[in-house]
Amino acid sequence: MTGKGKTGKSGQKIRLNRSAAERPAGARPAPAEAAPYPEVRPAVLGPRLDRLQVLTKPGVRGFPGVDAAQALLMETMRKDRVRGEVLDLTAMGGLLGALTGVTLRAVEGSAAALTVLRAAGLDAQAAAPGDDLRGHWPERARTVALVLAGDRGNAYAAAQVAWAHACTPPGGTLYLAGDRDKGFDRYVRLAGAAFGAGETVARDGGMRVAKLVRRPGPTPLPEPEGYEAYGVTVVGLPGVFSAARPDKATALLLDSLGEPDLTGQGALDLGCGAGLIGAWAARRGARAVLVDGDLQSVRSAQATLQASGLGGEVLHSDVDAGLGEQTFDLILTNPPFHVGRGVVLDVAREFMAAAGRRLRPGGTLYVVANEPLPYEAELARLGPVEQTRREGGFKVLKVTRPA
Repeated sequence: MTGKGKTGKSGQKIRLNRSAAERPAGARPAPAEAAPYPEVRPAVLGPRLDRLQVLTKPGVRGFPGVDAAQALLMETMRKDRVRGEVLDLTAMGGLLGALTGVTLRAVEGSAAALTVLRAAGLDAQAAAPGDDLRGHWPERARTVALVLAGDRGNAYAAAQVAWAHACTPPGGTLYLAGDRDKGFDRYVRLAGAAFGAGETVARDGGMRVAKLVRRPGPTPLPEPEGYEAYGVTVVGLPGVFSAARPDKATALLLDSLGEPDLTGQGALDLGCGAGLIGAWAARRGARAVLVDGDLQSVRSAQATLQASGLGGEVLHSDVDAGLGEQTFDLILTNPPFHVGRGVVLDVAREFMAAAGRRLRPGGTLYVVANEPLPYEAELARLGPVEQTRREGGFKVLKVTRPA
C-alpha cells in the first residue's frame, strides 16, 4: 500500500472516522462514514461536477470525492469535446466515463478502484506501468489520459510517463494531469521530451493539465531498485513503498522481533509493499502470505520472494478481500495512511478490522505506526495491547488474541 511511514508535520490534525456509536448525539455522519469500508458508494462531487454520477469507496484516490487533478482533467477533456475510445491509465472511480460520447477503457492498479470500476459496469483491467495492454485492446486508442502520482516519487512518475508514451499511437493525444506542488512541471518536461510536442492547457489552484501529441520513437522504462536487508533480497519497482531501502518503521518492527523460529506458522504481511516483512517471515520458516492493494507492489513482492529464493503467496487484494477463509498465527503490518492537510485513517482502520477477522485464537498481531496515530483503541478489541518498542517517532504495538 502507498502513503505509509511518513511522519506528520507539526500541528497536523489526525482524524479517525468514528462509528455511529462513537459520534456525539445528533451529529450527522460524514459522507465517508455512510457505509462500511467494503461498500461502494456515490462520490461527493463539487459544484462543477454535481450533475454527474460517480462511484467510490475508501482506498480510492480522492475518496470520499474525486481526485482534484482528475476532476480538472475531466473538465478539460469535456471542453475539448473529446469523443470515442479513451484509454484512462489511472481510472480511479471512472470519472472520465461520464464524458458524453466517450467509451472508456479503464485501467487501474488499485484493488479498491477496480472494485468500484467493476461495480459501475466497466470492463476494467488491472495493470501497472509497463504492462502491454494490446492483448485486451489490440487497437490503441487515439486518446490517452493519465493522472500523475507525484506523491509516489520521481521514478514512478517517470514510469507512468513512459507507459503513457508506449500506449499512445503516433499522432495520438495524451492528456496529462497532476499537482504543481508534486512535480508536475518537471514531469511535463519529461513527457515533452518523449512525445515531442505539448503544453499545459488548464490550471485550477495547484492542479494542472497538459496536452501532448506523440511522435514515433522508443519508450525507455525505469529499472527497478533493490537492496539486501534482514537476509532478504528486496526488488523495488518504481513507486513501491520502501523500494530503495527499508523504511524506518519497518526496520524498527523487524529489529524488535529479533530472530524468531516461525517454522510451521501461518504469517500474513498485510500491506506488503516491496515484500520485506513477508519475505523476512518466510526466511524464518513461516508459511507466508503477502497482500497489497497496489498491483505494482504485488509485482515487487513477488520479485522479492523469487530473488530471495523463498516461497510464499502474494495476492492483489483490497485489504483482506482476496484471502478467502484464510487465518493466521502471526500478522505483521505497517498500515498505510494518507498525508495532506490531515491524516485520514479509513484504510488503516480497515487493516485493524481485517486483523480481527484473520488472527487465530492465540495468534499475535504486530503493528508499527507513527507515534501519534490512535490505533490502540481499535486494537484493544482483539486483546490487551502492549507497546514493545518506541523510537524515532514510531511505536510497535503487540496484541495476542486470547486462546
